[in-house]
Amino acid sequence: MPDTEYPALATFLPSPPGTLICAESAIFDIPSVEARLNAAWAEAGDAASLRKATVSVLNAVQQHGREAIAAAMAEAPRNARPALRAYAWLTDCLVTTVLYAAMIRLHPNPNPSTGERIAVLAVGGYGRGEMSPHSDVDLLFLAPHKITGWIESVVESMLYMFWDLHLKVGHSTRTIRDCIRLGKEDYTIRTAMLELRFLAGNRPLATELHMRLRDELFNNTARDFIEAKLEERAERHRKQGGQRYVVEPNIKEGKGGLRDLHTLFWIAKYVHGVRDTRDLVKAGVFTADEYRQFEEAETFLHAARNALHLIAHRPMDQLTFDMQVEVAEKLGYIDHSGRRAVEHFMQDFFRHATRVGELTRIFLTSLEAQHVKQEPRLQRLLKRRRKIGTDYELVHNRMNVHDRKAFLADKLNLLRVFEEALRTGYLLHPDVMRLISANLDLIDNDMRNTPEAQRIFLDLLLKHGNPERALRRMNELGVLGAFIPEFQHIVAMMQFNMYHSYTVDEHTIQVISNLAQIERGELNEDLPLSKSILERGVNRRVLYVAMLLHDIGKGRDEDHSVIGAQIARKVAPRLGLKPAECETVEWLVRYHLLMSDIAQKRDISDPRTVRDFAKAVKTRERLDLLTVLTVCDIRGVGPDVWNNWKAVLLRNLHSQTAYALEHGLEEINRDAREGEAKRELRSRLADWEPAERRVELQRHYGTYWQGLPFAAHEIFAQLLKDIKNDEIKIDLHLDADRDATRACFALTDHHGIFARLAGALALVGANVVDARTYTTKDGYATAVFWIQDNDGNPYESARLPRLRQMIDKILRGEVMAREALKSRDKIKKRESKFNVPTSIIFDNEGSEIFTIIEVDTRDRPGLLYDLTRVLAENHISIVTAQIATYGAQVVDVFYVKDMFGMKLHALSKRKGLEKKLRDAIVTGAKRAHEG
Repeated sequence: MPDTEYPALATFLPSPPGTLICAESAIFDIPSVEARLNAAWAEAGDAASLRKATVSVLNAVQQHGREAIAAAMAEAPRNARPALRAYAWLTDCLVTTVLYAAMIRLHPNPNPSTGERIAVLAVGGYGRGEMSPHSDVDLLFLAPHKITGWIESVVESMLYMFWDLHLKVGHSTRTIRDCIRLGKEDYTIRTAMLELRFLAGNRPLATELHMRLRDELFNNTARDFIEAKLEERAERHRKQGGQRYVVEPNIKEGKGGLRDLHTLFWIAKYVHGVRDTRDLVKAGVFTADEYRQFEEAETFLHAARNALHLIAHRPMDQLTFDMQVEVAEKLGYIDHSGRRAVEHFMQDFFRHATRVGELTRIFLTSLEAQHVKQEPRLQRLLKRRRKIGTDYELVHNRMNVHDRKAFLADKLNLLRVFEEALRTGYLLHPDVMRLISANLDLIDNDMRNTPEAQRIFLDLLLKHGNPERALRRMNELGVLGAFIPEFQHIVAMMQFNMYHSYTVDEHTIQVISNLAQIERGELNEDLPLSKSILERGVNRRVLYVAMLLHDIGKGRDEDHSVIGAQIARKVAPRLGLKPAECETVEWLVRYHLLMSDIAQKRDISDPRTVRDFAKAVKTRERLDLLTVLTVCDIRGVGPDVWNNWKAVLLRNLHSQTAYALEHGLEEINRDAREGEAKRELRSRLADWEPAERRVELQRHYGTYWQGLPFAAHEIFAQLLKDIKNDEIKIDLHLDADRDATRACFALTDHHGIFARLAGALALVGANVVDARTYTTKDGYATAVFWIQDNDGNPYESARLPRLRQMIDKILRGEVMAREALKSRDKIKKRESKFNVPTSIIFDNEGSEIFTIIEVDTRDRPGLLYDLTRVLAENHISIVTAQIATYGAQVVDVFYVKDMFGMKLHALSKRKGLEKKLRDAIVTGAKRAHEG
């Protein structure tokens, strides 16, 4: 057939679906492509060469089009919708050109029978015309009655060309009857059928499918479809972590992500027949303002997803830590106001995700009103009506207001409504939420300073037993930030580190929730100290307000504890607290990290530590308040942060400080501790010969007795008994009280023993959380390390023999830790973007007999070994080490003395040592990143 008898390619190609991010001709220049294809086809001698020529031309066209779109996106990275349409139209052109080649050139059929018609339709996101750079291409090849040989040939040729074009195609070849039958059986297929878009081929066939789907599949099945989609949504959320504030969220599948917006649209399309998201306003689902928020959230999420695809060069939806930094940069975010660009980006992300949740609630309740969605099962079971105030009414088992005008006439109702919801246990109706959100301007200074407003707010915290429920809803609706304007700054604020699992506002609510759980008796076994403190009685107003405000200073250049205390000084009186209460709240906010820092970064067995801490807290009241605040704060960081190790440290610090405050600071001294430890060991070694017991009690220096738990004294007594000069004795046992494995070593003392042990433990992947090493008077080293595995748990008993074997080899010199660690001392790619500035502090005041060296830096597997090796090479003896890890940040604290047993008094020596420690950190970090 001569070229002139073929239909023009342009007649096959669809029009662009709307405004594109760059010129159509830059994406797919139809006349140029047609000319190049005709020239290539003219030289093709057979089907294989014709297919190859088609792919060759289209590959070049596709690359050029993608480059044009990417260049335009670089200029306007947040202009997501035109970019999505551009990728979709480029794909439309590729797909329909391939169909043209297959149908017209490879398998011409000038007089097809009625059974030899074919229509090609886009499905899913591609059907919506939403294509990210590496989205899948989902296609339906539609036949009228059965799949004929000619249709099979056309589809097969198209698929070969798609694969050669490196398009990730998902396809199905079905008749109209197949589509209806499978749609009845499978809700995923039925959902895909909602978003079919005709691309090319026989249009009447596609139209027939649309009509029959509506009549035979969609009509009168809305309730079942909605329940299936909502169950699917709930399961998806469970898989993604079950909450909106996941630190590495999935843009598409996570809570508040794109799939939630898609689900809304699918249901609206099914129920209301809407064709475009703009129709949601006409259908009465959203107000114009809510639709604007819907569109803003969708545009933001798409922009982030587009950037993620371009950076990863593949389909990717998980915003991993390393990708968050790059996406923020690509979207034009910059560092400012003391916060990194990535933190500003993620704050916007979580704000949009929160709004998606609100829009979802509004939408689902509107469906209940139309009786196409069942009420929540729990609410159906609890149909027993609680008596609500006369100003309210129940609508679909949710609390609504009787009279909107009367409700708004009293500004205090914007707070009272939350108290009424807590009192009765009812959920707020979306109409009330809309009303509140639209009238936040009523919450002004006059209202904030009203005693009744202060009473209502404090009652929300103190009176109903579950303040977190009210605070979370108030926060989502903007009421919390309106009532306490200083709180608005931390709403949806993300902390870019691996330590905090929640945004700052959600962390604050989690902290308050922990306190409420203790008061409800739900954590009695986990937190006996906090329980006993609350039972003895504390000022609950002070405690709850301090928890609410403890992190309110975050996100600024200055120390957030200092700024927070200044803010608390203004806010606490505004909440109705008395002057003495305000002073205590301010003190708690200023020093809310003090107890955690002392417990985790200092040696509690050193009497100076306890005396200094007791001087700082001054009273038992403040000690108790700070203890409960510290416990709730640590538990509120994330689900796996609190453990027995931290519990033991805090309990010990609290009990020793309470004793000091009651009996006097002078009662906390080394002699008293040494005497108590020796008496305890005598009783534990009652079955020893008196001479053997006397040798053990006399072979250790005072610091040994003061620095170790009684159980460790007994273990070392057994290890040292009859030890030979060339012998290395090791005891590995679970220390359940501390959630760690206790590793005790007894061997002949030699220089650098601490570093060698640290290297051995690093090689077996052990994380050291605490360590002490002492020398006996007869020349033996006694070292104890508390270690955990990479998940922060004690080692399982089955792993202990290998652990023991490897440690033994290293200590005997069979394995050189320094060389072996090089291949293991690596930082994972997803953790590579965390910036932790290095700080090294020398403290000669915090201990009576040791210099304290505190190294705060980026964590990595070989860090402790590198630091202790530097100290050993400079003849510095390490007596104790505390290691506190905060995600990617670690604080290693060493209690040390020089080769003469003295503190490091000389400034020149300290400066020289600091330089060597910094050099070791930089060299090790470079090696870890290069790996």
